Parts: sequence; structure tokens; C-alpha cells
Amino acid sequence: MQLLPLLTTAHALFLDFDGTLTELAPRPDAVRVASGLIPTLASLHDHLGGALAIVTGRPESDIDHFLAPLRLPLASEHGAQYRLTDVSRPSIEPPDLAPVLQAVQSLTALYPMLLVERKQASVALHYRQAPQLEALCYATLARAIHYVEGVELLHGKCVFEVKPRGAHKGQAIVDFMSVAPFAGRTPVFVGDDVTDEAGFAAVQAAGGWGIKVGEGQTTARHRCMSPAALRGWLSAARTQWSGRGPEDA
Repeated sequence: MQLLPLLTTAHALFLDFDGTLTELAPRPDAVRVASGLIPTLASLHDHLGGALAIVTGRPESDIDHFLAPLRLPLASEHGAQYRLTDVSRPSIEPPDLAPVLQAVQSLTALYPMLLVERKQASVALHYRQAPQLEALCYATLARAIHYVEGVELLHGKCVFEVKPRGAHKGQAIVDFMSVAPFAGRTPVFVGDDVTDEAGFAAVQAAGGWGIKVGEGQTTARHRCMSPAALRGWLSAARTQWSGRGPEDA
């Protein structure tokens, strides 16, 4: 595992949100955005000529809320939804998730400490406040997806998510790298969870860097120990680039 490398204006930067730019919280709506993060992202976006995107499991509306007034390029819902300019579009046909919703709503009626997150193309079941229910949550969703075509069950940090099969962060990065302003640059992806491993593989296959935030096994070749350390790395790049023109960095 290598130390964090030097970020330059020749890179395309892809960033996960929860556990990467921000610390994890008991509930998705309880995340706190650190002071200085939004100006740092805005500055890096400008210096990179727009080649900075958020790649997240979150829905688009969440990211725009937390990073307002920024509206960055975005691959949301694990790559099921893309926004390269001002227009958002699905990258894949959303499945009919009615059987999944019925199953998780029945479960949360019995266990109100569980949290259901309904997105445009997926359903997430959070059990951070009831980790003892992990096996029950898995079994419930595993049964439900038998009634839905074209989906898969994704396991993240204290969350299970039913999402479209074939939509993942690695494919989103590949697709973004095929168009301006990302094309022709060296890709960098930073994430913290097993759901980010496809992104690490994609950027490293293209000659770029995967950066894992926190502990745990990973295919990423670089590691950053915390979101705070990652924010410091981004801020240092901003400070360096602000002292000279982007063409000199």
C-alpha cells in the first residue's frame, strides 16, 4: 500500500461521499459537511476544468442538498443515474421494485429502528441502529429479489441495497472517462466501502489511482486513513494550485 500521491491538474477526480468526504452518521440525513469542504471542491472543479465528479450510492437530491450551492457532475445511486451537465438521466432502465418495497415496509413495521431509503432506481435498508438484525435484513431482501428481474443485492456498511444489475461505480467512471472534460486525463477514485471496489478496479485498469479511505481489505493501491485526512489532501492540492495557473501545475 502506497502513500497518497501528488494530485495534478492532469487528473480526473472521482469522489465517493459518505465515509470519504464526510464521516459516517447514524442516519443518512445526519451527515455533517465539514467547514471548508465545499469551497475546496469548487476550487478543484475549476482547476480541473470541470473534471471532478461525485460517484455515490446517494440519490442526486441528497448530494445537491449537502453540497449546495455546488452542482457537480454526478453518478448517483451506484451509477444508475448520471449528470454530466445540468441534465440528469438514468444510465439503465429502473426496475419495478414494488415487491422489495412491500417486504422492507413489513419488516420496518416490526422493527422501527430500521430505515428504508427509496431512491429512483433502488431501495436501501439501513440497519446501523440495529446491527443485530443484519441476518434478518439480508434474508428478507434475498427473498424479495426473487420476484424482481434485473436487480442485485449490494451489501455496504450497515446497509443492504437492491439496485439494477449492471449499474456500478466502475462502469460510471468508465462512461464518464469517455467524454469531455474527463476524457484524456488520468483517473483517480477515492472511496471507503466494498461498494467502491469496482471503481478502484476501473481507474487502475486505466492507469490511474484507487484510494481507499479507512481500514479493510481492498484492491486500491493507495490508502488514506480517514475522511479528515482525505479532506486535508484535497485542501493541500487546492492551496498548491491556487498559487499558480492551472497550466503550470
